[in-house]
Amino acid sequence: MSGFSRRDFLRATGSTAAAAIAGPAAAAAMGPDDKFDLVIKNGDMIDPSQSLRGKRDIGIRWGFIEAIEDEIPAARASKTIDASGKLVMPGLVDLHCHVYPYGSAIGIPADELVQFQGTTTVVSAGDAGVNNLAALRRFIVAQSRARIYAFVHIANNGLSAFPVAELYNIDNAQVEACAMALAENPDFLIGVKVRMSENVIFKHGVEPLKRGIQACEMCGWPARMMVHIGGVETKELMSDILDLLRPGDILTHAYSGAPNMSGAFTNIVQDGKLLPAALAAKQRGVLFDVGHGGGSFDFTVAEIAIPAGCTPDTISSDIHVFSGNSPGIPFLPNVMSKFLAMGSSLEQVVAMATSVPARIINRTPKIGTLQRGAPGDVAIMDLVEGPVTFVDTRNNKRDGNLQLKPVQTVVNGVPFGRPYQAPFSVR
Repeated sequence: MSGFSRRDFLRATGSTAAAAIAGPAAAAAMGPDDKFDLVIKNGDMIDPSQSLRGKRDIGIRWGFIEAIEDEIPAARASKTIDASGKLVMPGLVDLHCHVYPYGSAIGIPADELVQFQGTTTVVSAGDAGVNNLAALRRFIVAQSRARIYAFVHIANNGLSAFPVAELYNIDNAQVEACAMALAENPDFLIGVKVRMSENVIFKHGVEPLKRGIQACEMCGWPARMMVHIGGVETKELMSDILDLLRPGDILTHAYSGAPNMSGAFTNIVQDGKLLPAALAAKQRGVLFDVGHGGGSFDFTVAEIAIPAGCTPDTISSDIHVFSGNSPGIPFLPNVMSKFLAMGSSLEQVVAMATSVPARIINRTPKIGTLQRGAPGDVAIMDLVEGPVTFVDTRNNKRDGNLQLKPVQTVVNGVPFGRPYQAPFSVR
């Protein structure tokens, strides 16, 4: 009989689990003959979290980034991706998308987005309310290779009844229940989502937002609000919404040009000017998120708001089963490309889809970065040069010369699915 006892087994398995949790720092150092599980070679690495840009090889071992070097010998790689001529960046973090299939009327599986978006971490923007949050966590998040976090909707039913508005009946917004959900899920939830468009909240004014803030403040940890705008009932209500937002809260669809139910333009740019309340919110630390979607990004709004001081903090897709088929093509790399066309630098747009949203969801320093010890989440993209025309959600067009196109995504050190394009080899 083997001398390996039950106690030895438990000790060994416990050590393995601890190493998996702690990453390479808990594992033995690599010996001269040890191989990386995967080496991404010859890529143009861009990582705003480390202010790094240049040709680097990335060595991944046991699912974590083990080395970033000028050159890693091919002999030290079990598998290699040749990223010559490609951008290599952290796996993208999409702060606003809808990834609750079957539980939300608009949800799309997060894993189906990985190869088309380069997203290794996504945030469900209010798909679930208290009544169906547990199912999102147990049956969707637990089975997804992409990391999923969430904002819980202030409405108990979340977006399950879409297109029926979840807040026409204000009784759906139960503060105590929402606060309890936050208190019980601080490792998974980021905060509370509320949609403040007229066609969602009817005549309830700022009450849904006030209830969301109250739930955040009752839960026992610093939960954030994510507040959807676009077609707010009145011009005055938009300023009231902005005045209520706290530092660290998120204004999503910040550059929406969607009118209200009467056809009036009631968002942060009115009569061709940025609202003073919008600039004041930005200056006190409210975060501006793009949330492009199928109806929530207007070049003409952004072109007024951004020079006036309301720059975006994060670029997100608001991708779901309907918006993904809209003319604006809101897949995250395409939305990032629109901001390149508007004058943002490559480093800025990559930061707004990696390190900044990672910080907002409190997952730094391990998500949205390529630093040693971080999970092996990598997005490889082409930066295509040449004339391209971009369309917003109101059929405004802008021309550009650069477009990001996904090539391959690596999640936890493993190439994900089939390549979106295949001008390279995986050996």
